[in-house]
Amino acid sequence: MTERPTDPIRPTDAEARALARELIATARFAALGVIDPDTGAPMVTRVSLVPGPDGAPLTLISTLSAHTSALRSDPRCSLLIGEPGAKGDPLTHPRLTLQAKAEQADKADLKAHYLGLYPKATLYYDFGDFGLVRFTPLSGALNGGFGKAYRLTPSDLLP
Repeated sequence: MTERPTDPIRPTDAEARALARELIATARFAALGVIDPDTGAPMVTRVSLVPGPDGAPLTLISTLSAHTSALRSDPRCSLLIGEPGAKGDPLTHPRLTLQAKAEQADKADLKAHYLGLYPKATLYYDFGDFGLVRFTPLSGALNGGFGKAYRLTPSDLLP
């Protein structure tokens, strides 16, 4: 008889949902993964991040950046949210991989909200080449630390 490996993914519970939402709510930057439309290869960059009023992440990006053209070509993307602490193994700290769809957000309407959470963007928020992007969650993979892996749905990720 062949042994079947046990599924390392735990059932999603209230603690996992709370941790994922906390990671989104407190993140001020993330790694953004997109597909380069010219080569089809993955491309990763760092972006600023704030939670929108509905909890979905927002970022301000320039139309001059390569990831903007990639998102226009294919709005599917991924965000890696969560940073290692000052001590210990980086792989033991919580992190969330969020699969999302990037959509234009109302830059004028969300200005006070965005700048209230990320005041450093005041320097460039009104530049004409910058747009506000909302990441609509499609799914999430939460690693809450060693042995704490969860799959999350959009309703698990937003309050």
